[in-house]
Amino acid sequence: MDKIRVLIVDDSAVIRRLLSDLLQADPEIEVVGMAANGEIALPKVQQLHPDIVTLDMEMPVMDGIATLKALRKTHQKLPIIMFSTLTERGSSATLDALSLGASDYVTKPANVGSVIQGMERIREELIPKIKALCRRKDALTSLAQPRAIAGPPAPRFPLASKGSSKIGVLAIGVSTGGPNALAELLPALGKDFPVPVVVVQHMPPLFTRLLAERLGNISGFRCQEGVAGQLIRPGQLWVAPGGFHMETERVRDGVILHLHEEKPENSCRPAVDVLFRSVAKSYGAGVLAVVLTGMGQDGLKGCETIQAAGGQILAQDEASSVVWGMPGAVATAGLAEKVLSLKELASEILKRVQSVPPAPSV
Repeated sequence: MDKIRVLIVDDSAVIRRLLSDLLQADPEIEVVGMAANGEIALPKVQQLHPDIVTLDMEMPVMDGIATLKALRKTHQKLPIIMFSTLTERGSSATLDALSLGASDYVTKPANVGSVIQGMERIREELIPKIKALCRRKDALTSLAQPRAIAGPPAPRFPLASKGSSKIGVLAIGVSTGGPNALAELLPALGKDFPVPVVVVQHMPPLFTRLLAERLGNISGFRCQEGVAGQLIRPGQLWVAPGGFHMETERVRDGVILHLHEEKPENSCRPAVDVLFRSVAKSYGAGVLAVVLTGMGQDGLKGCETIQAAGGQILAQDEASSVVWGMPGAVATAGLAEKVLSLKELASEILKRVQSVPPAPSV
């Protein structure tokens, strides 16, 4: 198998060398070039034809955002991973980059004991993203070739048993590609959405607050980070805060949010599985779960719990996902009633949420 060809763009010579060393230590990856800023990087992309680019956000001459915009004019499908800082400015700039077409991002480590520890954290985050995004590119290329494509497995439960309970909550799990997927999906649901929405998007602190603010501005939902003890109501959208698991809990007055810092699940905190288990307990068959684009399998076990409680599950399809890891795992396990494109999901969600369950037979 051919190695994944990476171009590193960063103004720090030390970072370029450290990144090159850690990437080339992986037998599946080859660093084909390095550049100190976007102006140098653009012709290198034309010359070297990398499979993926790592792009620092803050550089002299031509910064990451300007470089990203230029690359998207000529290389719309080239995977690009942004390097950002865990600061208010860095978080906001990263969300800007994602909206402009960046494939994903990696945050530079802060408050680590040594350079070696910091680079190890980058290696653990960066290499899986490089491989996932490049496999995605290969998959799309292969899909373009004429061949028989099998549909998703049939759901593991009888569909006739579904729809007997009115939907009480929409729970969404998402990771890589999530900000753009949410930005497309949520406005299509309308400002008068009749149930509360709870979301786990894999992101660090600061990022999730800014994401919630942006989603609120474009969607019409009252949208914010989860707040412990908050009673959730229709028309509200709650994003799990970075660094905290978010759960729902039924109390006398309704359903409230609960936050905690127990150990990560699937290497994630917040984790989709944690949220999904809790909504299954709080709402039973009244859950509609949607698994969107993302790496890994977070959400799979939670969907098993939702299915056992009688809830409904939808998954995004491969063609419209940035990475078909999370939704693919749910679809492959036969847990999704439907596997739909991002454009099709809103109408399906509205149909299910607005439907009235049949009256019990006498």
